[in-house]
Amino acid sequence: MRRTKTKGIYFEETTKKYVIDKQIHGKRLHIRTEFGKGQFRLVESLLTHKLEEARTARDFGKRPDRTFRDAAIKYVLEHQSNRTIDWDEKQLARLDPYIGNTPLNHIHRDHEGIKRLIRDLKRESKNHKPRKNKTINAYLELVRRILNVAAYEWRDDSNLSWLEAAPKIKLLPLDDARKPRPLTWEEQDALLKELPAHLERMAMFCINTGLRDTQICNLQWSWKVNLGETSAFIIPSRFTKNGDEHLCVLNKIASSTIDELQTGSSDYVFTYKGKPITRMLNSGWKKSRIQAGVPDVRVHDLRHTFGHRLRESDVSYEDRQELLGHRSDITGHYSSADLVRLKRAVDTITERKNAMPILSLFRQQKR
Repeated sequence: MRRTKTKGIYFEETTKKYVIDKQIHGKRLHIRTEFGKGQFRLVESLLTHKLEEARTARDFGKRPDRTFRDAAIKYVLEHQSNRTIDWDEKQLARLDPYIGNTPLNHIHRDHEGIKRLIRDLKRESKNHKPRKNKTINAYLELVRRILNVAAYEWRDDSNLSWLEAAPKIKLLPLDDARKPRPLTWEEQDALLKELPAHLERMAMFCINTGLRDTQICNLQWSWKVNLGETSAFIIPSRFTKNGDEHLCVLNKIASSTIDELQTGSSDYVFTYKGKPITRMLNSGWKKSRIQAGVPDVRVHDLRHTFGHRLRESDVSYEDRQELLGHRSDITGHYSSADLVRLKRAVDTITERKNAMPILSLFRQQKR
């Protein structure tokens, strides 16, 4: 780097940008700016501003003026190991035009930027349907999380928190949430009949395991374990909602659904033309549910069907939570009695109430 006439400002030849590198009150200030040749005055103004911030913080306990964008960048850099960081980054990119330039101490539930974000998310556009309150709350929860760490965890060089106090961000009521929509046995028959063979297998497996769409699409043979007379998949924590491994115990229908697939060469359980399937809610699913007379059925309703049938079979609440992956027991701590009990529970849904046992029949080709 080449020194400039102002102490603490350097010009980096490789990037053709100015760099600030200066000791302030015993602390190092290092900033790689976006300013290049012809913008030296702007770099000097930035350094002057940072020096004044440090002085007022030291002498008067005044916090520097930091924006939500500053806090968002710091949050992302410090939470790269979070399994949801990719989703957080997408949400922050959506939030930035609304509150990115807003000082941290000006953000609250009734801030005009947040109100405008909520209005825009609720408005139907050409590319998106109106967002539900649960989706909007995910944005508000992320804002609240960042404000909380800024107030209670982050400290600057003067040992001041980034924010004096975190405001309360009230979430929206979940009064527009869609109610669970489990399938009847007749609806199941109609839907499976219309689905293409690869989606039929996935749907049948979902109905009998309660796995989520993402978990089924990413299901791999290396996750399969044999536990005595019981087969199961250990779903890694990166594919679970609560961040804990989930033991997916297979009943006889779930096992038979994938038995014929294990001879393939793919690492993934469910494939189409040799390639992993990225999502079940595709054009084939949408077309089939209309033809089956259940146009409102979502992929997640298969999971609701699994939970509903467990409840109908008088499976205990604790076991239902375990089988749906809501509890956080460590997989390696299951006893033989636990496995037998869970296997017995998932086997209860393989037979229809007041009907013949359900058969797992798959067609090689469908017209």
